Amino acid sequence: MQTVHPRLTLNVCARCHSWLSTSRSFSRARPSLKRSLSTASTAKPLNFTSYFFHNERWTSEPYHSDAIVSPSVAIPPPPRMSYPPPTVPLTAYKDVPALTPSRLLTVYSQLSKSRLSVLVVLTAMSGVALSPLHASVPVLLSTALGTMLCSASANTLNQIQEIPFDAQMARTRNRPLVRRAISPVHAAGFAVATGISGGALLWTMVNPITAILGVSNIALYAGLYTWMKRRTIWNTWVGAVVGALPPLMGWTACGGQLLPSASYPIATFLPSFLSASSVPDLMAIDNPLAAFALFMLLFSWQFPHFNALSHLVRGSYAQAGYRMLSVLSPSKNALVALRHAVLMTGICSVLIPLSGLTTWAFALTSLVPKRGLRQRSVEILEVGRGEAGEDRVPSQPVGMDWGKWLGITEDDEDEDLQGSQL
Repeated sequence: MQTVHPRLTLNVCARCHSWLSTSRSFSRARPSLKRSLSTASTAKPLNFTSYFFHNERWTSEPYHSDAIVSPSVAIPPPPRMSYPPPTVPLTAYKDVPALTPSRLLTVYSQLSKSRLSVLVVLTAMSGVALSPLHASVPVLLSTALGTMLCSASANTLNQIQEIPFDAQMARTRNRPLVRRAISPVHAAGFAVATGISGGALLWTMVNPITAILGVSNIALYAGLYTWMKRRTIWNTWVGAVVGALPPLMGWTACGGQLLPSASYPIATFLPSFLSASSVPDLMAIDNPLAAFALFMLLFSWQFPHFNALSHLVRGSYAQAGYRMLSVLSPSKNALVALRHAVLMTGICSVLIPLSGLTTWAFALTSLVPKRGLRQRSVEILEVGRGEAGEDRVPSQPVGMDWGKWLGITEDDEDEDLQGSQL
């Protein structure tokens, strides 16, 4: 019902209409109504997070049409929504090309995220390279191929589950499943085939422990991690575990063990000035502490790397509804990156030499890149706290311009100033 007043016209329900029916009550309500209207006109805009994640408050209370009093004056119903016919002729659209063998291989490569899978294989090979145990060529090739197949299966299953969300982000809306270059059933068959073949290859040609790690990584990434991305910020920590398992696969492929036992104790390698033996036993490097050092190195490295990238694309994450720390709290996102950048110093300067994977000279030489990593993390923290502009976020979080950092080349201040003004 519309209650008409010389200065206000309100659409009110039956309960409010009975209260406003007397002029005395209405006159007392006018100052409060004015205050509420002025408060609404000067309300602060929603922040970045609440705009995307709290829209459900508009539908928290169901709408009841019977609570509104029928107006005394008949109001014509709103016109029916009519959509004009499409003005684009059908000839303007092009047919989806047939899946020829070459196109199919391209689609499989995109489903597998081939470049990312190659990096995963390289991290697995790092475990093989650092192991003191012997690895034959068939074992080496089987480990690389099995890891590649497991990574392809996990990435494909992840994309199958995220089709509607990838369609909302500019950086992922061109994926094969989003543009319907391949059907979800076809993609699921590819994921099952690569997952089974990868696990079987690792089981038969390498060893069961490596196969279990590979299949577990598929379950963690395509199952738990994908499920957590839209529910909790802890998905990043689960994703870091996924990225830290491939070096352990390379370690176990050579016959190394992961857990200590009576026949497989933990061994430490102290500096020469603190050790009684001048010649260390290289076979003692094969101990659980070395495997733990490999795991922690990849686990902590991912936070400065991923948190910076997620800050750059946090708008896309928010648009798709992903619960990323860069969306919910940019300052905490940067603080986590800095925390693990500092932890990387202890891992590289203490844990890795102590496990025997490197000599203690690595404790000093690793300080140079770790300083750059901490410096970049501090820049991200300043941006997250609003103390610096978005242009301070490095586009390559773990990379650095060594010439500028070492003072060989200098920054062009004029170009930087001109770029900031564009």
